Parts: sequence; C-alpha cells; structure tokens
Amino acid sequence: MPTYAYEAMNASGKTQKGTIDATSSDDAIMKLRSDGLYPTTVREQKGGGAAKPNVAPDKKKKKKGGGLNLSFGGVPLKRRVLFTRQLSTLQDAGLPLLRSLQILESQQKPGKLKTILETVCEDVEGGNTLSDAFARHPKAFDRLYTKMVKAGEIGGVLDVILQRLADFMEKGQRLRSRIKGALIYPTVVILIAVAIVTGIMYFVIPKFQEIFNDFNVKLPALTLWLVSASKWIAGSASPDQRVPGVIWIMAAPFIIFFLLKVIRKTGYGRAAFDWIILKIPVIGNLVQKTTVARFTRTLGTLVAAGVPILEAITITKETSGNWVFEKALGSVHDSIKEGETFAGPLRKAKVCDAIVVNMIDVGEETGDLDVMLMKIADNYDEEVDVAVASLLSLLEPFMVVILGGIVGTIVLALFLPLVSMIESVSGQKGGK
Repeated sequence: MPTYAYEAMNASGKTQKGTIDATSSDDAIMKLRSDGLYPTTVREQKGGGAAKPNVAPDKKKKKKGGGLNLSFGGVPLKRRVLFTRQLSTLQDAGLPLLRSLQILESQQKPGKLKTILETVCEDVEGGNTLSDAFARHPKAFDRLYTKMVKAGEIGGVLDVILQRLADFMEKGQRLRSRIKGALIYPTVVILIAVAIVTGIMYFVIPKFQEIFNDFNVKLPALTLWLVSASKWIAGSASPDQRVPGVIWIMAAPFIIFFLLKVIRKTGYGRAAFDWIILKIPVIGNLVQKTTVARFTRTLGTLVAAGVPILEAITITKETSGNWVFEKALGSVHDSIKEGETFAGPLRKAKVCDAIVVNMIDVGEETGDLDVMLMKIADNYDEEVDVAVASLLSLLEPFMVVILGGIVGTIVLALFLPLVSMIESVSGQKGGK
C-alpha cells in the first residue's frame, strides 16, 4: 500500500506533519479528516523514500532567448482574473498543468505577469505544487489565492476552485469600482472649487486692497481677515514667511495622505483610525457594509473551496481591511478553536447587523455556512449601492452650502468697504 506524507492542521489550528498508508490520495485525505485533522498537503512517497521536497531545484532552467525581461509595477487585477479563468478552462479540458501554464505564459505580453509565469512554470516543472509556486509571488497571488489553489489541488477540483476564485475577484473589484466611481464627482468638484477660491485670493483680493488703500477706507474686521488670508496665500503676510500659502494648499492632500499612512502603520493609530471611521455618520455605515460584504464573501469562498475553517478565518481576518473587524474575527477564531460557535463572539462584538449574525447562526446549524455567507455578501453588495447613493445625495447639498458660504463670505468682505467708500464720496459731494 502506498505511503503518503502529509501536512495538516489539528483542531487547535497548529500544523502537524507525518505519513499515512492509504490506497490513494483521496483515501489518505478521508483518513486524516476522520482523525480530526484538516490536510493542507498530501503527497505520495516515491520508492518508499522520503517525500519529494517542495522546493525548486537550485539549478534553474535557462529562459528562452537568454535575454532580460524587465518589468515594473504590479499585475493588474483584470489580467489576473483573465489568467485565472483561462487556466480553469484548460484544466477543465484535461490538459496537464505544466502544459496549461506554458500555453498561458507564451501568450502573455512582456510584463510582470509573463515574468512571474516563467518562474512558476520552472517551479512546477521542478516538482513544486502550483500553490507553492504561486506563493513565491505574493504581490501577484496573495495568501487567499494560494490557499484556495492548494485546497483545489488537494480536493482534485482545481478547475472549479479557479473559476470560483475568478468570480470572487471580479465581484470584489466591482464593489470597489462602484465606490470609487461614486466619489469621483464630489472629489473633482471640491478640487476645482479650492483652485478657484485660491486663485481669487491670490490674484483678485490684492487688487481690491490697492483700491481700498487709495481711498483710505477703514476696513471692517471681516475684510481685514480676508486681506490677511490673501497675503498669507501670496506669501507676503510677513517678512518671516518663507513658503507661500498656495504651496501649502497644493501640498495639503499629499501631506494628509502621508500622515494617514504613517498613523495606520502603528497598531494604536490604525485601531483608533478604523474605530473613528465606523463612528462617522453615513460614511461609517458605508464602510461597515463594505467590510461585511468583503469578509463574508472571502470567508464563504474559502469555506466552499474546502479550506479548513480556522485557516479560512485567519485569512479573512488578515484581508478584512478594518481593525475592528479583525479583532471580532480573532474572537471568532478563538471561539471555534475551543469548540464554541461562530455567531456568539460576532454577536458580542456588535460589528454586524443582527440579521448577519442570525444568518451565520442558521448556516452553522444547517451545515450550509458557505451558502449563507455568500447570500449575506450578495445582499450587502446591494446595500452598498444604496449607501453610496445616500452619501452622494447628502454630499451634493453639503458642497453647495459650503461653497456658497465661502463665496458669500468673500463677496460680503469685499462689499462692506465699498459701502463705506460710497458713503464717503456721497458725503464729500453733499459738503460741496
């Protein structure tokens, strides 16, 4: 009877290695699962010796052409989705894995993906599994991707898993695109408005100041403030001012972006930022629904692919994108490891609506957790659309009020001295 070397996770989520006698790899997997283990790698030992090591040989096959294939940047999501679908189709057609990869590599245009696939082909030809070959390129194939591929390899359903993976990536990208597309309009309006107001302060206000000085008009407080702001923008507020305010205004978005990046790099800063975001009216609701849709779809896809539940929750936690949800999923992981339920700690964390927790609870009871998670994700995708529309409906009047207030303040500040000038001129004519 053949002997199989395996790697598996036990009930506590720890990795366990060993060998097992079985008639086939499927039989080995069934035996391991009956022992309470969740296999991640199962390989037959050749000739009764040690299992073939899962590393590429030191001596790499020379690339065709012998030239350099330089590439910069990451792999666009559309190209990854297309590659995944094509690989799924070729596997479904019964082509050997290495031949499928070579076909897809040969039809790629020069770039990052082609370079990566060349290395993947070499690794697979050298004896590595596809998941391990992908794992060497985390910027193109993240942990979620590689774990699902590994689950497909173990279960012998790689084509089905790749198809699910492509669907998952497309739906996630569609959700992000809807949010980004909805925010383009208000962002452009705000940038144009800031540019126009800055231009007025830089070019127009100094001209009015010269007129006011010529007529020796006493300026009201509002006008003095406007003139001071104009001088600051132009860089003439004081002899000590070295950098014009217009430079600070232009640099402000980049400074804010950099500061937020730095804050989110620290544990406490990221926790505080993510918690505050969820508490902001309207925006917090949108972020919550987006995060719920992401984590339920991720977890549902992983569970449906056959990834062990503890490992699936760990991957979902790492890809949730929000510290509050990461903490909640960490509690869920600990709860399941101790033999308790999924829904309990999620209900205590209060990061999801009651309907989400109840649906997960039903999924646990019926054994259809993956189906329930995908239904939640689909429902929340629709709710995100509604939340985005609500955000836009609030942003438009808010922007009108803010811009109207700014323009009104400028007009009023310029109009008040003109009234004094008109009264002064009228008084002089009356005296004559």
